Amino acid sequence: MSGKKIILPKVYALCLLALAAICLGISIGSVYIPPLDIWYILGNKFWGMTLPAHIKTTSIAILWNLRLPRALLAFVAGGALAVSGTVMQSVLRNPLASSYTLGVSSGASLGACLVILFGLQIPLLGMVTLPFVGFLFGLATILLAVAFASRLDGQMSNTTIVLVGMVFSLFINSITTLLSSFSGEHLQRLAFWQMGSFAMKDWITVGLLFPVSLVLTLIVIRYHQELDMLTFGEEQAAMMGVDTRRIKWLLLVSSAALTGSAVAFVGVIGFVDLVAPHIIRRLFGASHRMVVAMSALFGGTFMVICDLVARTIAAPTELPVGAVTALIGAPFFAWVYFGRKQGKEVG
Repeated sequence: MSGKKIILPKVYALCLLALAAICLGISIGSVYIPPLDIWYILGNKFWGMTLPAHIKTTSIAILWNLRLPRALLAFVAGGALAVSGTVMQSVLRNPLASSYTLGVSSGASLGACLVILFGLQIPLLGMVTLPFVGFLFGLATILLAVAFASRLDGQMSNTTIVLVGMVFSLFINSITTLLSSFSGEHLQRLAFWQMGSFAMKDWITVGLLFPVSLVLTLIVIRYHQELDMLTFGEEQAAMMGVDTRRIKWLLLVSSAALTGSAVAFVGVIGFVDLVAPHIIRRLFGASHRMVVAMSALFGGTFMVICDLVARTIAAPTELPVGAVTALIGAPFFAWVYFGRKQGKEVG
């Protein structure tokens, strides 16, 4: 059986799982909306289908204004984080690498902290000021980290980049903590933002995040061959004609922009970028043309399920989705690290 025939059923299964997760995310809540009613409501919105008499206007409003944009935003954000993690692990050749390692989330948190504590408002941006500033700070952090690493090490070795990123992350986190301690009345809002949430998000947020994530993901897929080569090491990639310095800059910045965009709109949500790439590589192999796309699909599905758990498991109280992903991701993180270590010792 050819490789294509083996992979295609997995692709179809993952697509069906993604659709099922989104359907559950729309259907389940304080008001249950049956799947058939979801079909009727969406048909009415998109194609003008006549609604059955039993469907209430409250169900339509809940689905269209609250649950559908929330589920789609969770899917887009999860996909963006998963693609970012895939790139980081491949470029840095580190199974535990992520944009968070390089300080993207720390930078975005500092930007959000400044907006929340000082009530900053950029003209023309209005309510989008917080995500915009968070995105800029997150992207600026990795740009500074990579630039600093290149000054220390002209070859931009992966170890240097990771270490500089960790130092930057710790330093920026300390600044954020100090600023927060001076304004206790905003501490709860900042803490909730740092744990991530899709609550009270609308179609505008989806419309802003989706095109950015799509373009950046397509850029990453465009360089799938270079990603494949970099996984064998920089020397081998250079021998095959890859401009490793330029490609690493491009891919690291694209990855950071994906994380920064997601974090800016929904807050800090960890471990999705760690879990998704490992699972997808086991299912679909090492070719990044497939791995990047499937990581986006799996990451989105995983995030929708985690958000569903976050808002239903302790209803009517809603848990921060970052806490749910951490409960799943932290044991996985330990399994990846200690499992590899034990494997090396046995070998």
